[in-house]
This record gives sequence, structure tokens and C-alpha cells, in this order.
Amino acid sequence: MTSALPVLITGATGKQGGATARRLLTEGHPVRALVRDTDSPAARALAILGAELAVGDLDDPASLRVAAAGTRAVFLVPPADYSAEGWGEGTEARRGTAVIDAARATGVEQIVFTGVATMGAAQSWGQEGKRQIEATMAESGLRYTVLRPVRFMENYLLHGSPVDGIREGGEHAHLFPADRPLQMIAVDDIAAFATLAFADPDTWHARTLELAGEAITPVEAAATIGAAIGRPIHYREVTEEEADAIGPQLGNTWRLIRETGGWHADIPALRSLHPELTSLRDWLARGGTQRILDRIDATVPASRPR
Repeated sequence: MTSALPVLITGATGKQGGATARRLLTEGHPVRALVRDTDSPAARALAILGAELAVGDLDDPASLRVAAAGTRAVFLVPPADYSAEGWGEGTEARRGTAVIDAARATGVEQIVFTGVATMGAAQSWGQEGKRQIEATMAESGLRYTVLRPVRFMENYLLHGSPVDGIREGGEHAHLFPADRPLQMIAVDDIAAFATLAFADPDTWHARTLELAGEAITPVEAAATIGAAIGRPIHYREVTEEEADAIGPQLGNTWRLIRETGGWHADIPALRSLHPELTSLRDWLARGGTQRILDRIDATVPASRPR
């Protein structure tokens, strides 16, 4: 189903929001992108693709009502403040609730919310704020869909994070057991599921999906990336002591992964809904290889031979 009314995209200049805006535009759905700066490169890129830009801030409820007016649906991905001490869950919940309130006040019909996949107790993986948003959305009277993605394939591009990304020397360090399958998903696939929901709000109402597109061990993933980029990549499993030293949130998560076995998205069922679900090899072939090489080369000191 298409509509003359646009979908409002929060987080439009970020990973999930940007991918969803581009996917909707490609499939003929009008988009209104919520941005703080219309002159930012990401905002300008969306405008070139045909998105309408709306200036607003998730900490400014009045601006959210203005942005939501005249839209049919909202893609909700509120940013959360994160530090070694944990997630800023109260801030995240407040921002998400503000968007839901703005949607109700302006006659929006549908919200698609993207949170995080489950693997246990809410307080152990930054889930509490997201669960508060889900509960508020379910009580709002709006049609809604909940997407819960696992770790992004794009996280291989991170730089400066205490875990994840590929460091100088080809090391990929993370909390996950080296010998157990690790579920991951391409951000473009999150956008694909969101677009399916926006195209058929009735069928997708009150639906919750845990999202993953691949499940291979971190060691296998490192080997796959190494073969693609032509450089050795090795995985290092962070110890419990190292995780605790980074911060209690990561220490708790290290233990939770081993207690629960990690994420449990039903990948075959997801592929039946979206047959083009992306594998890690697919992601690498579709630009991930070059993006990893660019990231590695950008972080190697210029004075050091490559």
C-alpha cells in the first residue's frame, strides 16, 4: 500500500533511519526526515533522493508535533546515551514516549519501532528503556510493529569502541564465544522489514520480530572478512575480567551470552518474509569489503608502512 502522506523517519541521518528512508523512497513511499541540521551531508543526501526535511529534536516535544503533522506513520529509533556504566534508559524511554505522544496528537496511524533483540533479563542488555517504549506503544491505540535486531554487520566498521570493529593488526575483539554461532544482521534488512510493515499496516499490527540474517561463529566471520579484503583478520574473545573492567554493563552481558546462548532469531522464518535476507558474504560483496578496507586504512598512522 502506498499513500500520498509521508512516513516520518526519526534517526534519519543515522544507520537504521537512513537505510529505512532510502528504502521507502526507492519503493515509492514519500518520506519526511527528522533532522536537526538540514545542511548536514546526511540530510542533504536524503533531500537529493527526494525526502522532505523537517527540523526537530527528540528532546523538544513541540518540534515533534510539528514534524509529525500530516504524516501517516513514524519510524521510531530514539538514540540512547551509552557509557561504560550502562545505557541511558530513562532518556531513551522519554524520547520514545515523546514521539508516540506527538504521533497520537497529530493523527498518525502507525508506528514501527526498532529496539534490540532479546537474550534475557531486560537490565542486562540495555533493554529496559526499549521495553518501556514498546509498552507505551502497545497502549497508544496506534497500529504498531516492533523490530528487534541483533548485532549489525556494520559494526565491523566501528572505530574506538571498547569491543567490536577491526583494530590495527587485524584483530576483532568481542564478548561472544569464539566457537558459537553469532547472529548478525545488515542494516538494510532492518529497513526492508520496516518497509514491509509500512506497506501493510493491518497485517503487521502488533507484530514483534527478532531480526537476524546470518549466524556463523566469530572465528568463521573473521576468516570470511579476511578472505574478502585480502588481509588476515583474527578474532579474540574478550575475557570476563576484561569485560568487567570496561564496565558493569559489558560484564553482565558477557555472562548473559553464555547463560542464554545469545540471540535466537528465527532466520528461516525471516527469510520466508524477506527472501533477499543478507548473509555476511552478501554484505561484503555489496560494499562491505571496501568500507572495511577504507576504515582500516583511515586508522593506520600515515607514517607507518601499510
